Amino acid sequence: MKTAKLKVIIAATLITATSSFSIAGVSKVIYGDDNRRDYYSMPEDIKAIADSVVSLWDKTNVSFDPSSNSYILSTQKFGERLNLCDDEPFKDQTIGAFCSGSLVSEDTIITAGHCITNESKCASTYFVFGYAVNDKNNPDTAVTNIPASNVYKCSKILKRNIGPEPTPDNPSGTGLGPDYAIIKLDRRVEGKKPLRMNLNQNLSKGDPVFVIGYPVGLPVKFADGSTIRDPLPVGYFVANLDTYGGNSGSPVFNSNTKLIEGILVRGDNDFIQTPVGCSVSNVVDSDGGRGEDVTKISVLASYFNSIQSNSVRSISVNVEMPEVSRSAANFSFDR
Repeated sequence: MKTAKLKVIIAATLITATSSFSIAGVSKVIYGDDNRRDYYSMPEDIKAIADSVVSLWDKTNVSFDPSSNSYILSTQKFGERLNLCDDEPFKDQTIGAFCSGSLVSEDTIITAGHCITNESKCASTYFVFGYAVNDKNNPDTAVTNIPASNVYKCSKILKRNIGPEPTPDNPSGTGLGPDYAIIKLDRRVEGKKPLRMNLNQNLSKGDPVFVIGYPVGLPVKFADGSTIRDPLPVGYFVANLDTYGGNSGSPVFNSNTKLIEGILVRGDNDFIQTPVGCSVSNVVDSDGGRGEDVTKISVLASYFNSIQSNSVRSISVNVEMPEVSRSAANFSFDR
């Protein structure tokens, strides 16, 4: 296990002559072992969940190809852009997404509030499903030619909140609040199952959790083996999740029920710089670091319950999981 000796944050603004990427969010970190896995190596039940986790892209990095009715993603090499050391995981993969999100109804996603700051930002964002490494024989090659049926635009922000971010006077995040955005897409999502949320939360220290998202804008990753450290802060909980900038907005799931418990929003430093000048992931003990902050999904309960009560449609999702309460159901919004 590596121990972080320097606290150097690598700036996550990526600029070239032809395209620009900005990875949103406060930095995150690796706790203990690096448990991130690509799509091709995920268990089948996790793949089904990952299919409904969306990547957020600036529209300048997504171009439409009418000849194939698909969108082409503009990316950069992870290792080259961040000057990574040779042994850094995934360094030969590509990056491009700036945040993550999850489908919670046929036309609605949730993400971090700092990912979508206003209607203008929403209008300039493409929501892309299927950015993944699917072939174990080509572990550095992601799908970047995306069918039009997997690319969506913003219709409007339904609800948004962002608490204060960590500051030098408050680096641990004490007193920070929830951070979330609920986004209505331009049309119903095809071929994806809305994910279930645990709106009746009763979190406990030690509860097992996992995360799915797009760390540093990489293709979708699944990271398990984490637990809740502190369930008590108002509006969020703290867990030792292996996440980075770009994971902001990622759904965090209870490992037993597979229900969404929260939205990943804040964390520790992503990278450290080595004495030889290249950068590596910031790795701490599983109980080290400040922990990663996750907006409690129950913060959104009153909104979703009111929408469900007024909705004329509902979605039945065929996902194997224990029976859950009405508040853990899926939602469909008419606007």
